[in-house]
Amino acid sequence: MSDAGADLVILGGGSGGYAAAFRAAELGQSVILIEKDKLGGTCLHRGCIPTKALLHAAEVADTAREGEQFGVKTTLEGVDIAGVHKYKDGVISRLYKGLQGLAKAHKVTVVEGTGTFVGGTTVEVDGTRYTGKNLVLATGSYSKTLPGLELGGRIIASDEALTLDWIPEKVVVLGGGVIGVEFASVWASFGVDVTIVEALPRLVPAEDEFASKQLERAFRRRKINFKTGVKFTGAKQDENGVTVSLESGETLEADLLLVAVGRGPNTAGHGYEEAGVKMERGFVITDERLRTNLPNVYAVGDIVPGLQLAHRGFAQGIFVAEEIAGLEPKAIDEAGIPRVTYSHPEVASVGLSEAAAKERYGSDVQTFTYDLAGNGKSQILKTSGAIKVIKAPDGPVVGLHLVGDRVGELIGEAQLIYNWEAFPEDVAPLIHAHPTQTEALGEAHLALAGKPLHVHS
Repeated sequence: MSDAGADLVILGGGSGGYAAAFRAAELGQSVILIEKDKLGGTCLHRGCIPTKALLHAAEVADTAREGEQFGVKTTLEGVDIAGVHKYKDGVISRLYKGLQGLAKAHKVTVVEGTGTFVGGTTVEVDGTRYTGKNLVLATGSYSKTLPGLELGGRIIASDEALTLDWIPEKVVVLGGGVIGVEFASVWASFGVDVTIVEALPRLVPAEDEFASKQLERAFRRRKINFKTGVKFTGAKQDENGVTVSLESGETLEADLLLVAVGRGPNTAGHGYEEAGVKMERGFVITDERLRTNLPNVYAVGDIVPGLQLAHRGFAQGIFVAEEIAGLEPKAIDEAGIPRVTYSHPEVASVGLSEAAAKERYGSDVQTFTYDLAGNGKSQILKTSGAIKVIKAPDGPVVGLHLVGDRVGELIGEAQLIYNWEAFPEDVAPLIHAHPTQTEALGEAHLALAGKPLHVHS
């Protein structure tokens, strides 16, 4: 058995792992990055990037179908799914090559293979042991299913949905969270009859209730069917399709069942428990400095309880590299991490929901909701939706929730407002370019500051 060493060994080359590697290298550390598949992980190859490429293709399809409402005579001849995949894969390929180039430029040693944590700060890959002064665990997540529901055939998860080489006529989507509503949005734009089944009382249940209601209203207009507050009880498939059974006694017939019930931590089989890592429900437990219970062993990304977002893992990777280097970075506020669901319309948020804000600050929290009907650029785009701002009593803005096409692009300003603990009076004087959707943020803060303009008092 041969051995190799470095200042930092990282197990997993997704958003968290490669961010830690690049930042540590910038800080003068030697880095070994171990990845069993490809740099970029799920986000680049089977998650964020390919799904958003499909969503943009879906937007183009909608635009072609609806051109006449803008005075442009267009028709949608159809969707060439092979062409869609070529476009999607081209985006992934360019980003992957760029990431490989960055790894080389940072002089990060990339080891391809499945790594096993064998204790201390050592990972073994195909008989070679790699030991660091510090070790970062960053093995990401996988698509979950429900007990007794086996994936295969016409019952698929997001990985298979991303490479599907045909467009079904009818699909049932099990799960009304981020993944479920994004795929439902894509398929509806491609002309598919979609029904979402969600056990909880509303779609995107992790979001503020206001956002759920806005999205549900928009989905009804788009004729996307959804059943909330109803539990799935089983599915049977044959060569012709799949039959989905619900607790209500209803059955749904479809060509495919997409299982979108969330993602689980990819920790099994990597030696974590055997090495003594403290774990709960498969997740690696860390403190706010992302330290595990073992000395010099850290964890980042989807294996750490909390939001399973690529940019969270990315930020945690940078944090850990700086923590190891002794820079004492500020601990990451989970509520300050922006969240975006890229459906049509989009849902974006940062900070606390109204319910969470009332739980923390009491019932005197202030809220203001600005309807995008009053925003010129939103009218030009023909998008409906609204922006809700939540303010603590005699305090700063503690939550921002946005629904509408392209509002994901507004979350940058929203997260600055939250993370810098801005008061409405701090934001109100800022000049927002006209006509832009950012004006909606400005108008909401003007109203909370006591000087509403384009709103009815």
